Amino acid sequence: MPTDGLKWLPREELLTFEEIERVARLLVEEYGVESIRLTGGEPTVRARLTTLVKTLARLPIDLCLTTNGATLETMAAPLADAGLKRVNVSLDSLRRDRFEELTHRDGLSTVLAGIDRAVEVGIKPVKVNVVVMRGVNDDEILSFARFGRDQGIVVRFIEFMPLDADKAWSDRAVVTQSEILSTIGGVFPLVPVERTSAPANRFRYEDGAGEVGVVASVTQKFCDSCDRIRLTADGQVRNCLFAADEFDLRSLLRRGATDAEIGEMFEWAVGSKWAGHGIGTVNFIRPARSMSQIGG
Repeated sequence: MPTDGLKWLPREELLTFEEIERVARLLVEEYGVESIRLTGGEPTVRARLTTLVKTLARLPIDLCLTTNGATLETMAAPLADAGLKRVNVSLDSLRRDRFEELTHRDGLSTVLAGIDRAVEVGIKPVKVNVVVMRGVNDDEILSFARFGRDQGIVVRFIEFMPLDADKAWSDRAVVTQSEILSTIGGVFPLVPVERTSAPANRFRYEDGAGEVGVVASVTQKFCDSCDRIRLTADGQVRNCLFAADEFDLRSLLRRGATDAEIGEMFEWAVGSKWAGHGIGTVNFIRPARSMSQIGG
């Protein structure tokens, strides 16, 4: 969360549920999209979210939600009833004081209760996403590993990427996948799992106590296998998390475009995708939006 807060978008700038459903149905039925994730910003601040979940759950997809967990304790059951299959919770510290410092709220116990509730109501898997930052929370890697093993949830460690709202990113702050695995593997031996097109490299615990993942976007780029696109809350298509350009779907929708025209725009957007994001090179262009604006 940026220290000076976030600018709220006027409601008319947000895609309506009907617009989201139309685009989702087109991508599923005509382009074979198999998975949809609701992110944000923070998706649970959207009024009547369960209505959208129920609508999208009718499609033959894997439906997931990424949340900060602040309201998950009360929303887990209604979301599960609406058809939500999976949930990812963003959580960068298990220490109350550090959590408050990072998020500007004293809410760790609320988030942990939300994780417990999601497990209780049968959402599976529940994953916890941890952005590891050197000198900030890298001393908690083992604590998170133990937490995942004890709770029966999947913890995914994410290399710190230049998408922070305060623009404090430095390559010196990146804790690499090799460091993360060395820290965990020294205590809980790990066995690699065959990689898919998903962002995370997966590793199972040798003793059978679940698995852990690492999203190594900085040190082990996976751009060549990435098959994801993003649609922001205000209707802009991004063909990469680090895209410098966006494609204005909202305007297209609201001027009465046909499904064929919308499909052509998505084809153009995907076809314009760069070969790689370029982090660490002189050609890298930092995206104008932070992760808090375009979702995880």
